[in-house]
Amino acid sequence: MTAPGDITVLLEAARTGDRTAMNQVLATLYQELHAMARRQLAGQQQGHTLNATALVHEAYLKLVGRGGAHFDDRSHFFAYAASAMRSVIVDYARQRLAQKRGGDLHRVTELPEELESGVRLDEDVVALDEALKQLSAVDPRLTQVVELRYFAGLSELEIAALQQRSERSIRRDWQKARLFLLAILQEAPTT
Repeated sequence: MTAPGDITVLLEAARTGDRTAMNQVLATLYQELHAMARRQLAGQQQGHTLNATALVHEAYLKLVGRGGAHFDDRSHFFAYAASAMRSVIVDYARQRLAQKRGGDLHRVTELPEELESGVRLDEDVVALDEALKQLSAVDPRLTQVVELRYFAGLSELEIAALQQRSERSIRRDWQKARLFLLAILQEAPTT
């Protein structure tokens, strides 16, 4: 990972509207964003048109396309990048479902503890997105941990470093979020 101080200085400049500074931030962190995307899309079936490069580029468009997006520090930037990746993945899954089955949705029965296989680009991710919206209304911090862990593919240790919290507290947040999401997903009606 890049030195947090360097990114913070660039983010400060970007916050004042310096587009060049924002582009420099994105160029500096591109490899990290690409690695996150590659981890998340690992193990997907052939035929998916969403690859790691496309995911990073779509997330980039969301990052710079949103006027007034300000990032206080590296943690805030990665939280927003994870949220942008979530949005791209969910939109992609919705589009595939609409094309494949007319948008049929069904109940998600698990949210895996280990995420080595990456995010599934199917109806499960759409249902998870809906559950995350409910979690966000209850506890936005837990939602951010899920986005960083599940959609950005960061480890508990990496999230702890970004948020300047203990790994143990991130692990507790991850467990609380999983329990909340599983309860919502198991209540969801099947279609």
